[in-house]
Amino acid sequence: MTLNPEKAALRKHLLEKRDSTSFDLMEIHSEKILSKLMKTKVISEAKSIACYYSIGSEVQTVKLITQLLDEKKSVSLPRISSNTMSFRTIDDLSKLDKGEFDIPEPKDNAPIQEKHDVILVPCVGLDGEGNRIGYGQGFYDKYLEGNDSIKIALSYSKQIVKSVPVTDEDIRMDWIITERDVIKTS
Repeated sequence: MTLNPEKAALRKHLLEKRDSTSFDLMEIHSEKILSKLMKTKVISEAKSIACYYSIGSEVQTVKLITQLLDEKKSVSLPRISSNTMSFRTIDDLSKLDKGEFDIPEPKDNAPIQEKHDVILVPCVGLDGEGNRIGYGQGFYDKYLEGNDSIKIALSYSKQIVKSVPVTDEDIRMDWIITERDVIKTS
């Protein structure tokens, strides 16, 4: 990944802003975001959904994953191995391992899922055009390069900024869902 000092400063600012959110408010906003997400035609028609296991102050996804599994959707979560991210199918949240970044992830023997109808992407911040700031490791951008799945970023509205610095490696999101809005960017 290309080191971008402007993006690094914005990432730091947005993480501090997001981390200052109370747990109760984070839960309320997450519920609203997930409710909006589940009402979209994109999700109702999707058979295979790549998700992320939320950590810290991210939009909370554990209830979402459980709901998608209950609806018999094919759900996969990322697994990091040898500095590469793959998505592996899960059928139960209790069968996860602690991963490289202490994030619960599928076991090494879980089947790799290469094709998804929708990929839910974590983010630190976004602009209205779907340009995203992640954590700076580039795992999602590398994975999403050339991927034709619908890419949806889940974010709190306070993480949406006027403009995000963009590099050639960055992949735009097709949709942004916040507690206030559902934004189709493409």
